Amino acid sequence: MIVQLDKICKYYEIPERTNKRIVLKDVSLSINSGESIAIVGPSGSGKSTLLNIIGTLDKPSSGNVKFKGEIISSFNENKLANIRNQNIGFVFQMHHLLPQLNLLENILIPVLAEKNNNSANNAKKLAMELLNSVGLSDNIYQRPGQLSGGECQRAAVVRALINNPDLILADEPTGSLDQESAEQLSELLNKINKEHNTAMIVVTHSINLTKKMNKVYNLINGNLKNNT
Repeated sequence: MIVQLDKICKYYEIPERTNKRIVLKDVSLSINSGESIAIVGPSGSGKSTLLNIIGTLDKPSSGNVKFKGEIISSFNENKLANIRNQNIGFVFQMHHLLPQLNLLENILIPVLAEKNNNSANNAKKLAMELLNSVGLSDNIYQRPGQLSGGECQRAAVVRALINNPDLILADEPTGSLDQESAEQLSELLNKINKEHNTAMIVVTHSINLTKKMNKVYNLINGNLKNNT
């Protein structure tokens, strides 16, 4: 088991009011290797908040998050950052590629801290292999502004894979794409899940992407329910 959520609650204090804005209520979820999960629900229902808690970008108000069996509430920020860098790949609705860097340089950002030359060379070799697998090997020296939205999103997926993560978290990854590019990206995520055995959680409104996941959960009024 990679991540386990146990009765996660998330709420925000409202200044000058006694009540709280409750976002998540007693959410429990287990994520295993190779599993693919879609989380659906209305806008503002807390899907991104849940994804951020799973990815250690946010903390729950109560409940426990376990990463590979360890409760992470006692982890310091350095250890959490290491988990995010080495074990979790993030893909967002906007690709967040740096405009001043070319495609290959953007892909290698997560491994810039590597001081070992062999590690750096291996990362570059893997980057080239991944870029070739998504049809971008001819674009490695182009900058994001010279690429289409779909190409940039595929590059963002490659960046998420560069450290061979156990888990990919994708927040509306097809939301900014046209239908054809969205379908291509959906196929790519499905392929990665199956070929790399990488666990995947996708927050999405896309029916096509949802159908490609093993499990579907609906988040509504703070409650997470299994739809499959």
